[in-house]
Amino acid sequence: MSGIQKGFLGLFLLLAALLVADAARAERVKDLASIAGVRNNQLIGYGLVVGLDGSGDQTTQTPFTVQSVINMLSNMGTTLPPGTSLQLKNVAAVMITAMLPPFARAGQQIDITVSSMGNAKSLRGGTLVLTPLKGADGQVYAIAQGNVLVSGAGAAAAGSKVTVNHLSVGRIAGGATVEREVPTLLGQGDFVYFDLNSTDFGTTHRLVDAINKAMGEGTATAADGRQVRVRAPLNASDRVAFIGRIEDLDLRPMQAAAKVIINGRTGSIVMNQSVVLDNCAVAHGNLSVTINTDNAVSQPNALSGGQTAAASNAQIEVKQEPGNLLNVKSGANLADVVKALNAIGANPQDLIAILQAMKSSGALRAELEII
Repeated sequence: MSGIQKGFLGLFLLLAALLVADAARAERVKDLASIAGVRNNQLIGYGLVVGLDGSGDQTTQTPFTVQSVINMLSNMGTTLPPGTSLQLKNVAAVMITAMLPPFARAGQQIDITVSSMGNAKSLRGGTLVLTPLKGADGQVYAIAQGNVLVSGAGAAAAGSKVTVNHLSVGRIAGGATVEREVPTLLGQGDFVYFDLNSTDFGTTHRLVDAINKAMGEGTATAADGRQVRVRAPLNASDRVAFIGRIEDLDLRPMQAAAKVIINGRTGSIVMNQSVVLDNCAVAHGNLSVTINTDNAVSQPNALSGGQTAAASNAQIEVKQEPGNLLNVKSGANLADVVKALNAIGANPQDLIAILQAMKSSGALRAELEII
């Protein structure tokens, strides 16, 4: 093989590698955007779980459970005498939550979550009785019933207790049947709207270009930094196929804005690849205050006639660890930033304070978000 052929082969391999790397960074439109109006709807209901093995609500502390049982029996034709006191152990009052997916039809089944709202010890082995599930408008959209599956176990005896996982929440796969459909408009008139998962003007522009390149110039226009308006066929079948082709398009989103997420409760710190660090000097020392109390008893002599008294001796010590001034080098990528922050040698809680100070000084080029 000649030198020219080797050169062309090397150039071809380089271009192929770049194309593969570029394709690896690309994402499908369906992963970056959703169709306006195509959404889930939350459902909620209140019901009873029966058949528990003595692990239900303590009815003396949860009167709503007793009232619910009385109402249920009354609806089934059984009337209890006034003043009847029910001592139930196998019944628990629960809340049922579910997601009604878009385009759900009557007769389809959806999963539900059953959560105890009283003081039941466990829902394991229980059965949810017929419960209507309502939407935000108060209308019944599904009916739930079935055996509750709890992914846990527990045992208690002689004051000792062992619990594995959470016993007061369970799931029923396909536990609710859709009874009412929610009308979902697949666009309005000639247009369908794609909403990006996050606002980004650059990604919106690229989405418009990708759609126009694949479907024809003038098909898509940007409404703002998050929504794209697309002209779609009027026929329902053609419109579904048209949207499916758009959702399968590959799109390389713009690089996200630099951001550092801080969880002050757990000390967790997460930063994305756009974070940049400038040169700065950091000195950090820990201040600790220690208070020791020594409790003693003053005992008088046998014939002195005094009384026994308690005495407390407190010792307070203030100690500050020395903090040397450390030069933190700038980092143009995430690996350099992590290396520079690790060089400080601070624990996560101290690093939170250092990052806030770096942001205030302008050395940290990122947005701080505390959750």
